[in-house]
Amino acid sequence: MTDQQAAAPNNTAVRVALWRALHVQIDPPPHVLEDEIGLQLAAPAEGWRQRPDMDPRFTSRFRAAIVARARFIEDLVTEQAGQGVSQYVLLGAGLDTFVQRRPEIASRLRVFEVDQPSPQAWKRQRLMDLGFGVPEWLKFVPVDFEAGESWLDRLTAAGFDGGKPAVVASTGVSMYLTREANAATLLKIATFASGSTLAMTFILPIELADPEERPGLQAAEKGARAAGTPFLSFFTPEEALALARETGFKGARHISGADLSQRYFAGRTDGLRSSRSEEMLVATT
Repeated sequence: MTDQQAAAPNNTAVRVALWRALHVQIDPPPHVLEDEIGLQLAAPAEGWRQRPDMDPRFTSRFRAAIVARARFIEDLVTEQAGQGVSQYVLLGAGLDTFVQRRPEIASRLRVFEVDQPSPQAWKRQRLMDLGFGVPEWLKFVPVDFEAGESWLDRLTAAGFDGGKPAVVASTGVSMYLTREANAATLLKIATFASGSTLAMTFILPIELADPEERPGLQAAEKGARAAGTPFLSFFTPEEALALARETGFKGARHISGADLSQRYFAGRTDGLRSSRSEEMLVATT
């Protein structure tokens, strides 16, 4: 096995990239998000659309949720950039492709991608191999969480200015952290300059998830546990809002799966709508 293969991103990051591409390839327009660059980065084996986790019926709500949350955050970043915010931090960036797809927005910002060193090095190499390169306003911030490194220290060392507001996105991360670790992360972000915004996804307790989605959520939890990355935290909307207040944010609001469906899927004739098992917290300093 080569170093590049050994350092490849985890299955979850690849699945997210493939679901985003699947939305473009099998769902009729208008597309909520057009992203096939993640597919290029992941370079899955031929026949990837026949994988069980790509089944169009099984994945419908989950891929809708993936593209809706990405679109929501990109709309938020665009809005905040228009108001003068100049920093965008992605915690657990994975195979995110905002920089490559939206250079007209990204080039007005300093974008910081925080992730584990090995998969981040793999992604950097794939970007070079595919000809995208790494623009000077994109900063990779490798953090070895297992070694106890501080992501905020590494972020500051990469040029993040704590005196200026930022947008911070954390999607598909909170469930892998303990409640204490989630609280510690929010405590740090709450100290960012006034006018900063956090957009974070969280998973509902299974008993609150839509009954139609529970089998998929249980399968995801089982797969994560088998991969050695078990789900550790679930939040009700009330608990997520309380966590934001307790950690020092001045404002907080809950964005439900129904809210995202209304925003991005209203009027569609194909029945596509967002999952209601993963929701969002938007908090401001």
